[in-house]
Parts: sequence; C-alpha cells; structure tokens
Amino acid sequence: MTDTRLARERRHARVRKNVKGTSDRPRLCVFRSLKYIYVQAIDDTVGHTMASASSLDIEIRDKLDGKKKTEGAGLIGALMAQRLLNKGIKRVVFDRGGYKYHGRVKALAEAARKAGLEF
Repeated sequence: MTDTRLARERRHARVRKNVKGTSDRPRLCVFRSLKYIYVQAIDDTVGHTMASASSLDIEIRDKLDGKKKTEGAGLIGALMAQRLLNKGIKRVVFDRGGYKYHGRVKALAEAARKAGLEF
C-alpha cells in the first residue's frame, strides 16, 4: 500500500470516529478514484445505504462527456441531492473520506448544498 493511500485511510478513520449517520441525518460519504467519483448516503445505525450516485450512473453518464472531472463531480452532487430530497431527507453529515476539501470533493459538496441539502 502506498504512503499516500495509507495516510488517507488514517485521516478517514480519524474522521469516522466522530461522524455518524442516522436515519433522519445520514452520512454523505465520498470516494474518488482517478477516473470516477462515488457518493453514498449511509444510515450507520443499521448499516444501510439509503441512496447513491456515481459518475458511472447511466442517467448522468452522457452529460459528463466532454466535461472536466470537477464539473462532473458537481453534477453528481446535484443528482445525489435530488435523490435524497425525493426520499424526504434534507439534512446530512458530510464525510469527505479523508480527502482534502478541495477540487472534486468541494465541487460535489457545494453542488449538493446548492440543490437543497443542508450540512
């Protein structure tokens, strides 16, 4: 395992000690790879994923063509917010997954906020 990946996993574990999701305020968890970005809303009390979105979703994949990864992350954040609002969830706890709040992670979070989520 590389040093950067190990450092990210340590940061993530440190954040996860304090960040817990509930059924009325789930944890919005972000994972980014070099090519894609994934986001899930997780209820940690029962270990259940309430909603998810990624850059691999069929309904958004064609909109991502020709866009930069940061712009695509914004579209994913808006899609995730719409899916949660459809389920009646307005408030979430943001879990950046050990990544810096910068670039794609920041674009996803700000687009979700703009679409109506509170965190």
